[in-house]
Amino acid sequence: MPAAGKPSKDPGWLLLIHQIPPKPNYFRVKIWRRLQRLGAVGIKNSVYALPANEQAHEDLNWVLRDVVEGGGDASLVEARFVEGLSDEQVREMFRAARDADYLEITGEARELARKLPRKNDLPDDRRAELEAQLARLHKRVTEVASVDFFLARAREPLEGLLGELAERLAPTETKLDRAPAAEAKPRGRTWVTRTGIHVDRMASAWLIRRFIDPDARFRFVASREYRHRPGELRFDMFDGEYTHRGELCTFEVLLARFEIADGALRPIAEMVHDIDLKDDKYGRPETAGIELVVNGIAMAHREDETRLARATAVLDDLYEYFKRKRTET
Repeated sequence: MPAAGKPSKDPGWLLLIHQIPPKPNYFRVKIWRRLQRLGAVGIKNSVYALPANEQAHEDLNWVLRDVVEGGGDASLVEARFVEGLSDEQVREMFRAARDADYLEITGEARELARKLPRKNDLPDDRRAELEAQLARLHKRVTEVASVDFFLARAREPLEGLLGELAERLAPTETKLDRAPAAEAKPRGRTWVTRTGIHVDRMASAWLIRRFIDPDARFRFVASREYRHRPGELRFDMFDGEYTHRGELCTFEVLLARFEIADGALRPIAEMVHDIDLKDDKYGRPETAGIELVVNGIAMAHREDETRLARATAVLDDLYEYFKRKRTET
């Protein structure tokens, strides 16, 4: 609860509390689908929440009217907190809902990737068909992103995968014939990423400061409000200079772009990959434990600088472990 005399920066929540007649079934499904399109999450039986703003107020009032006209009962309540849940827990419910949407699209994108031949020798009609499928996936991502109020974690990997698919579908003559050379390491730059850092952004920031730019400064920003400034380097962000590419997480992309070949970083990269992309590609036995630690850091600390400091200590020790283990073997 905010201190007296200090207005809260958090606008709070709008709660739609409704009772719908059990029959007809289609009416209950209609209301549920309407709430899903708005991005509302169910926090208790028949209680749906949205972040409080004018648009949400208007949207939920329309739903309320539909419920009442259908013979049900509904109330719209503004709340600063939800009983039994912290604000961060409610935000995490929104992120989980949008992550599920993004992961569903990710599965379809991977299925599309399996349809592409290794050589780019597609006939024009087949290429057009696959491009249309890719465009539909992009459209669905845009729709989910419009109700992604708290920056779900699964969008960035999905954007990287869709970007690679677009490159693979591009005609051969538009592609580069060789891989780009290793990039020079920046010095003393400002590196920008999304707020609410989790495993890939934690690990990437650690990698940047320890192996790429020791004098790096970090800015943690809300993607919807951020405007790129000349000279800033973005990582693990949509349109960022360093972000997901295909099935590579940002940590892996940074390793490749700067040609960092330290063998002790490879197991860390594999764990970050599996936690971030949720594909169990490497299946290292340590991954589950590191994921618990990362989740614990995120749950215990809302401030990104604190999260990074805690993660840095863990990653420093983890790196030392794998470095000594390689020496012993």
